[in-house]
Amino acid sequence: MAAAVTLAQCGVAVTVFERNEGIGGACSTAELTLPGFRNDVGSSCFPMGVASPLFRSLPLEEFGLRWIEPPAPLAHPLDDGTAVMLEHDVEETAAQFERHDARAWRALMGPSVRDWPQLVDAVLQPWMGLPQRLDTLAGFGSVALFPARGLARAVFQNEQAQAVFAGVAAHAVIPLTQIASSATGLLLTTAAHTTGWPIAAGGAQSITQALAALLRSMGGRIVVDFEVCGLGELERLNAADITLFDTSPEMMAAIAGDALTESFRARLRRFRHGPGIFKVDYALRQPIPWAAAECARAATVHVGGTLEEIVASEADAFAGRPNDRPFVIVVQPSLFDPGRAPEAEDGTAQHTAWAYCHVPSGSDDDRTAVIEAQIERFAPGFRECVLARRSWSTSVLERRNPNLYAGDVGGGAMTLGQVIARPTLRRYRTSNRAIYLCSASTPPGGGVHGMCGYNAALAALEDWG
Repeated sequence: MAAAVTLAQCGVAVTVFERNEGIGGACSTAELTLPGFRNDVGSSCFPMGVASPLFRSLPLEEFGLRWIEPPAPLAHPLDDGTAVMLEHDVEETAAQFERHDARAWRALMGPSVRDWPQLVDAVLQPWMGLPQRLDTLAGFGSVALFPARGLARAVFQNEQAQAVFAGVAAHAVIPLTQIASSATGLLLTTAAHTTGWPIAAGGAQSITQALAALLRSMGGRIVVDFEVCGLGELERLNAADITLFDTSPEMMAAIAGDALTESFRARLRRFRHGPGIFKVDYALRQPIPWAAAECARAATVHVGGTLEEIVASEADAFAGRPNDRPFVIVVQPSLFDPGRAPEAEDGTAQHTAWAYCHVPSGSDDDRTAVIEAQIERFAPGFRECVLARRSWSTSVLERRNPNLYAGDVGGGAMTLGQVIARPTLRRYRTSNRAIYLCSASTPPGGGVHGMCGYNAALAALEDWG
């Protein structure tokens, strides 16, 4: 959608072909459990969405998009019944820690908070190579290359600060002992302290709908329920100068076929995917009963316990091993967007929530009970709140959206090598000058920010004048 909007802004005639009945893919919302209970199919909180240079430049609010910022971006409950809150303010966050860690938090986060506008613009641009990146990002780059576990243990003395940083870093979906695993933790924590971790009013679908309405206002077309299995299908419909694929690299290789060279298709097939996820959507009779009541101030709750538990969970998922105490991301958007769930017959508020953990790529093990045991650990009585649930294994996710290859929601393993060198030639280009890749498998990677499509469209506009 971002690529289509960018091209249409420049006067290019654009048609979007979507396999499913509705647009959005993982950035969509549906009644997944009970009638009237609207759960987000994929992500629900959008720190890179509200900060995206592209989204900031578009009049999406005129087409119905409204951001809702919870009182706190994130909660991280602990076994003693307390929780560490990642607050919007650096000082308020630091005040929860003892003196050494409070000072360390200010020192670690201060420079990137100060430089956030320049930092987010640089991070979401195409990767030009490590030396240039470090020059552009200055102080951020000097710590982003550290393994997250090593950085947390070196900078912080106590478990509270170590654990909350590890949980944010785990969004990278790589072992926290790998080089550069700190980058995601630093980036998303800085976002929390600046532009926030908002949800979209009405659900993730409202982002997609706003982009679609903007595209249509510029004359763009959207064709749904149309699965493209080969480029010949599109050529019979309408000859196009260029085709952009918002797919996994493997799907592009299969669909494009001989339009790409065999060596380039082999390159696409060698692209390494990251772990998958196991997700559970919930309809709840009441809010999640967190032992630490302050968890109700945040839409996102990291259920993972200590630094070392989170490190073990992410290492196991990446190595293909199951883990019975996984790091679980819980999102409870209806606390701040009540229209996502109907009232009960007695007029009390009901709620939606979802939770997921990282699992080995392609694993079909049912992790529902494991996820709920982790939530119960910090919210005793949670299971009694559940009206209905729907679980999604990696294969079920891929059947619904083939771009989620083996359950990988990030578009590929975010190892340092693959972040710098994604699978395409010169970032978005392929061996055929009329074919481009614009999915999360291109820079800057996964997330709802539109910058993969935007940057790919700019590359096409440059190539074609």
